[in-house]
Formats: sequence, C-alpha cells, structure tokens
Amino acid sequence: MPRIHLASSFSILFLFLTFVVSAQATPVVQIRDNLVRITMAKRFNLTGSGKLLARDQARVKNLFIRGGAKAGAPRGLDADTGTSAPATNDVVSYVVDVSVGTPPTTYTLIVDTGSSNTWVGAGKPYVKTSSSKSTPDSVSVTYGSGDFTGSEFLDTISLGTGLKATGQGIGAASSSEGFQGVDGILGIGPTDLTLGTLDPDEATAIPTNTLFAQRTIPAHEVAISFEPTNQESVVNGELTFGGTDPSKFTGSITFAPITGTFPASEFFGIDQSIRYGSSTNILSETAGIVDTGTTLTLIATDALQRYQRATGAVLDQTTGLLRLTTAQFSELQSLFFTINGVSFEFTANAQIWPRALNSAIGGDANSIYLIVGDIGTDSGQGLDFINGQTFLERFYAVFDSANSRVGIAKTKFTTSTIN
Repeated sequence: MPRIHLASSFSILFLFLTFVVSAQATPVVQIRDNLVRITMAKRFNLTGSGKLLARDQARVKNLFIRGGAKAGAPRGLDADTGTSAPATNDVVSYVVDVSVGTPPTTYTLIVDTGSSNTWVGAGKPYVKTSSSKSTPDSVSVTYGSGDFTGSEFLDTISLGTGLKATGQGIGAASSSEGFQGVDGILGIGPTDLTLGTLDPDEATAIPTNTLFAQRTIPAHEVAISFEPTNQESVVNGELTFGGTDPSKFTGSITFAPITGTFPASEFFGIDQSIRYGSSTNILSETAGIVDTGTTLTLIATDALQRYQRATGAVLDQTTGLLRLTTAQFSELQSLFFTINGVSFEFTANAQIWPRALNSAIGGDANSIYLIVGDIGTDSGQGLDFINGQTFLERFYAVFDSANSRVGIAKTKFTTSTIN
C-alpha cells in the first residue's frame, strides 16, 4: 500500500479547507469546460386572440391548487461540474428533447419548474423497452393548460450527450389534453409537488434527484439560460444540470432563500419588490415564484394598476395585454426587481412583446404590447408575482434545491434592444 507522508496530508487538508472556505464565500457555483449542453429552441403554438394571458392566468389558479396539495387538496386538482442540454420555447413553454428507454425513443418535453412529474405520451406514445419497469401506481396531474392520466414506470432517460439516469419515474399517458405539439413534460420543480399525483399516494423522484443520487451530476441544482428573440423558431436556450455555465451570465449570482410565505414556498418561490423608474413603488416586498412554465411576467392586480398609471398604457381588449403608443414607449422607464437586496434592471425593451411577433398573440402588427400582465388577484395572497419566461430571457436563473434557494444573475442580454 502506498504511504502518504504527513506533510502531504497537511497539504491536502489545507487545500480542502481552502476550497470549502472559497465555496462558502462566493455566490457563484463554477463548472468545468466539459459541459454537455441541452439546448432549447423557441417556437410558437398559439392561435386566436387573448390566449397568452388567459393561459398564464389559468396556470396561476392551478399553482394555488397544487401548492395546497400537501395541505389536503383533492388529488388530481387543479458545484464544480455541470451537465447542460438545449431547449425550445413555443411561447407556452420551453422544450427539450429527452430520450427514454433502451433502445431509446426521443420525446419533446416542456421544461417546467412549476411541476415535478415527468411524463410522455401526449403526442408520441410511451414505448416499453428492456429498461422499462412497471409500477403499481397510476398517475394523474392537472395543469392550467391541460391534464394527463396514465401509469407510472421506472425507466432510463437521457438528456443531451452523456447525461443518463436509470430507474427514473416517468408517467406513460393513456389520455391527455392541452399539449398539442409536444409529447409531455420534464418536471423539475420541488419533489413534494408530486405528492397527491400517484395512486397509491407517494412522491416520485424528479430527474435532478435521480442524477444526483447516481452521482451523474455533482450538485442538486438546475440552471437555465434563455435569450430574447424576435424570430418564431430559433435555438436560444440552455438547460444545465448539476452546476452553472459561466459563459451564460455576467458578474456574480445573487441567491435568495426560498420564501417562507405559502403557497409560493411550495415552488421555487422568493421574496422581491418591484419599482418603476427612480421612485414609483409597484409592488412592495412580497412572495412570488420564478417559473419557466409561465410565459409573461405577472404581478398582482393592484400592482398592475399602479404600473398602468405610471406607464399610461391602456388595456387591449384583443390580447388582454396593456398597450402603449410609440410616444409612450419612448418615455417608458425601467422596472427594478429587488431580490435579496440586489436590484435587477428590467429595461423598456425588456417590458415589451417582440413587435415582429405580434401576430403570434393575435395582436396588431403596428402596436406595442407590454409583457407585464395581471396575475388575477390582489397582493397579499402569498403568490403575488411570477417571473416567467419574459423575465428569464433577460437573466440567468439557478434552481438550487439542495440549499433551498434561487439564484439570479445578469447576462449579456439583460439590456438587449432586440424587441
């Protein structure tokens, strides 16, 4: 057996302690260069007028229901290295390609931090293979945008190149509604959100749990990078398991603890305040969530009224969104989101829907629509804002389950004028 000299032991101990102190002192979780990236592409799947806001508001109602599931709501109601993979936004959601089974079948799944069941079969049916293992559980989940029921299996899933989890719980839908153009959902929210979805009632591990438990990733976290775009179809995002990608953000990551306010506390919820310009308070510090499954940036009804007065916007009856004139847009000031003492500027361009894509939401080509919308309830409900995709296209987000926190950082797209 090789001998370890005492001096070498002290050196190793010193290096280890130095690493621990450094890890605690910096808010940034670094990764090595050998990332496997899961890319995300943006595409549109909305038809008709006013569907975008209505869809998001329906999701909000369901989030309240699912957040209360642990309190007895009826079942079926409404660090050092990382591995990344590409994703697609179809306005309703960002999606990634996930392979299931041996040999694998590839499915296009919505990336959802607001739910935690992974399932397939909305489009392409689940294919049983040599790695499929049936369980005695049935599974049923209702979302704001649809629902599914089916059977629970354990199977092998692969994301990107080289990121594989074995024995992952996955639902095989026998029926589903509201998921046209996709095959299901990759649920990466808190594990407890799966409670009440299986019969017999039990929780099922999310892919992040499985990958970490099998030591495929070094940290129990997921990081997400989106980019603003005015094209209907473009690869413009990245999903990273187990670490962060420093090439996707600038400066340091600000981490905020998961809020203690219910029901935001059941999701990736944080406390924040919102200010318009230098001094106009829009929303005092309160609880809400950061959510990939919501398209718009939603705020409480009373907060939206203050925002509307500050901007001079009018409600557009066709889209349900606030609308500005060209002159009003030229005077539009930034919003400032204060998270754990750090202010994040949401510029005028960040606040508007991409004008080249107005037709995708049933809007007029020459109008200017705001992406800040009504959450549907006044503040004080415990879920007073949702920082959705339109927010995340300007900032990098880290969903750190191990430390019960959410990280936000600026990117090179934070001040983009692409809209």
